[in-house]
Amino acid sequence: MAEKQIIVENFMKSATQEQKLAAKFVNCVMKNGKKNAARKVVTKALLMAEDKIGEPALDVFKKALDNIRPSVEVKSRRIGGSTYQVPTDINPGRQTALAFRWLINFSRNRSEKGFEKKLAAEQMDAYNQRGGAIKKKEDTHKMAEANKAFAHFRW
Repeated sequence: MAEKQIIVENFMKSATQEQKLAAKFVNCVMKNGKKNAARKVVTKALLMAEDKIGEPALDVFKKALDNIRPSVEVKSRRIGGSTYQVPTDINPGRQTALAFRWLINFSRNRSEKGFEKKLAAEQMDAYNQRGGAIKKKEDTHKMAEANKAFAHFRW
């Protein structure tokens, strides 16, 4: 058991940023503890996207995530009996978590057959600046832009 843990630790030390992101994404896709099934689904989706776009799979994945990541969001703040939507900056960990969540949720809502195809299609849409996850990011940014007058309530 100890050898297996050491191997995993060594992999994560020498892994590139994209490989670490992909490993974390597998954990987010996983349902009911079925990591191997999630890993197969994500791998097939990455390979499908790689075949369609013609660039390395991890580069496509990273660019799609960068396109989805929001930079600002609004948070409710109660001041003097009124509730304001205050735009705030998002830390990088939350940006990645939101990007993962949006990519997975909008993939699940697509009409293609099989989650691999759904995930690959949503990923390619995100790579090309379209799709449900990109729309969600734009809506979040529009909301923050519309409420920037309340930015002085930031805490």
